Amino acid sequence: MRIGPYVLSNNLLVAPMAGVTDRPFRQLCKRLGAGMAVSEMVASNSLLWGSEKTRRRANHDGETEPVSVQLAGADPVMLAEAARYNVDQGAQIIDINMGCPAKKICNVMAGSALLKDAPLVARILEAVVGAAKVPVTLKIRTGWDIAHNNALQVGKLAEAAGVQALAIHGRSRACGYAGHAEYDTIAEVKAELKIPVIANGDIKTPEQARAVLQYTGADGLMIGRAAQGRPWIFREMHHYLLTGQRLPAPEIEEIRRVLADHLRDLYAFYGEHNGVRMARKHISWYAKGLAGSAAFRHAMNRLETVEAQLAAVEEFFARLADRDRRLTYEEELAA
Repeated sequence: MRIGPYVLSNNLLVAPMAGVTDRPFRQLCKRLGAGMAVSEMVASNSLLWGSEKTRRRANHDGETEPVSVQLAGADPVMLAEAARYNVDQGAQIIDINMGCPAKKICNVMAGSALLKDAPLVARILEAVVGAAKVPVTLKIRTGWDIAHNNALQVGKLAEAAGVQALAIHGRSRACGYAGHAEYDTIAEVKAELKIPVIANGDIKTPEQARAVLQYTGADGLMIGRAAQGRPWIFREMHHYLLTGQRLPAPEIEEIRRVLADHLRDLYAFYGEHNGVRMARKHISWYAKGLAGSAAFRHAMNRLETVEAQLAAVEEFFARLADRDRRLTYEEELAA
């Protein structure tokens, strides 16, 4: 799969997720088989560029190419300026967020709220493509609500503006994350566009990955929530798509090692105070579905230091190793 000059190692992408797809998580997913990872949202408001949060999100030191940064906003001029700024900071691909359903984003007419205003969509796309001087991609939903499905219209506007790939989450903004993603809209858009189309939504297993690719004809898949605590899902999907065979589920020792490395990266990236707090949700995701995880996750939320977190993780996985257990997909899906 190609986006501009970048030929990806495969067609499996990490979806942008606020508070999740920071640099440590993106790097981890890439190491474990993702072809590309898109950053969490970066505000287009230049008044925020000096904030610690925005500077951290614009930090791509040592990140595997290509570096893709997602921008959120509703003003074409501000988004164009933000695109130039982030390219100067190392972004090699600019992604535009027109898919986030969060109220605080939609209330300022950004994210998926933009899907209600096709002329504004066109102005934003033209402004960012003209300013970025790197490939621009777009992430959308099927529409504002089920009655106003305009993904094809927006897709055509994107292609006309010079956008080089389109990711579609198979739900409307009104759906949030409820119910099931639908792929008919994605298939319809793919049939009409020449640029790569990437399917997103409810893709949790290698079998689902293959089924969605076959049903939609999409060029790639974007995996979000299914990768939380399961970053090895990318290598499993990639192997299955190539061979039709499942890889063995990861052993408990590998899960412990991956988690420990991830935690150390988080502590280094955020510092101890913020790193410990960021680590809590990741530890909870890794442990979900494993024996005794409910009590472990509850206790983890009360630990305040790096040393205490790491010691608790080592103790938990040592107990699991004594049981000689291997993580299975049945455990994951039942959790």
